[in-house]
Amino acid sequence: MTEMEFQIIKSVGFVAALSLAVAIQRARPHAKLNGSWRTNSGLWAINAAVLGVVCGGCACAVSIWASGRGIGLLNQGAMSTWVAIPVSVIGLDLVSYFWHRANHRLAALWRFHQAHHSDAQYTVTTALRFHPGELLLALPVRLFAVMILGVPILGVIVFEVIFAFANFWEHGNIALPLHLERTLGRFLITPALHRRHHSIEARLIDSNYGTILSLWDRLFGSFGNNRSDVQVETGLPGIPGALGTLGTLALPVRGTFRGR
Repeated sequence: MTEMEFQIIKSVGFVAALSLAVAIQRARPHAKLNGSWRTNSGLWAINAAVLGVVCGGCACAVSIWASGRGIGLLNQGAMSTWVAIPVSVIGLDLVSYFWHRANHRLAALWRFHQAHHSDAQYTVTTALRFHPGELLLALPVRLFAVMILGVPILGVIVFEVIFAFANFWEHGNIALPLHLERTLGRFLITPALHRRHHSIEARLIDSNYGTILSLWDRLFGSFGNNRSDVQVETGLPGIPGALGTLGTLALPVRGTFRGR
């Protein structure tokens, strides 16, 4: 697979994941919210340009390079694709969990990550609201994980698509039937679970760091239950609700909020 083919498949998966999450949000809205789509789409455009210039298809290149040299756990023997792909998804999701948790624990990382939490309008587009500094810092972590695990190129693609949908879905202004929510929440991060993580209340924010699986939060003591019938005020205290794209980009130099 060429880097161009990788980028096309990744882009199609991204659009499909976004479209599906938006459709669910429209069908099952949790609250009356307009969303910060102008700010969030502006940040996404900047991030897409920055990452495209720095290393748009690096995960593809690292996967192929590691496979050719027999580097990484999954490259140590003949492993079935049906085994390698789920192991890749689970392994990269675990890495994402610890990276997310580090963004809350380390003050230098929180300076950038607080841009994501500053959205008081919690909707699908909140999943696009990241500071380019955070994404650039996350890039070597993700690439190192691909190399150490020996993730095959198909595993990278499957993870990217699942991760994209999970990211949009969990940030959705979505209310699920409670019985379905309870069932899904045993295994997956639901919108209500992650909404708790975006609470303006400091005692709630340090919970539910997972993106795909809720297993990691349960295993490592950061799980906090929440339901769709509970209203959660999101955002950060001391930060205006309508920062705009430039205001959000300036957050790291303005200081840290929530006492980070």
